[in-house]
Amino acid sequence: MILIVVKWHVRDEYADRWPELVREFTEATRAEPGNEFFEWSRSVEDPSTWMLVEGFRDAAAGSEHVGSEHFRTATAAFPDYVSRTPEIMYVDSPDLSGWGPMAEVQPRG
Repeated sequence: MILIVVKWHVRDEYADRWPELVREFTEATRAEPGNEFFEWSRSVEDPSTWMLVEGFRDAAAGSEHVGSEHFRTATAAFPDYVSRTPEIMYVDSPDLSGWGPMAEVQPRG
């Protein structure tokens, strides 16, 4: 599995509209056969920072994603919306298999 986390620094004037601005890209990516998850969240400390957590089945699925038309369209448009270069973490590991339960925290009652 490939796990990717990207920190997006969005220009203040676009921060509130970010989910709308990335909607088509998000939906197209989630529809890819090799996509496992593609989730956005907003920083509580800095409302102009958005985090993207994405997972792909394997390197081939990741390559398919990067080669897609929706990826090219998005990466051509995104420079207009960011205040600085996004920061990325990329892990490609055959040991990752998706989400599992967290042992340290369980619901009470």
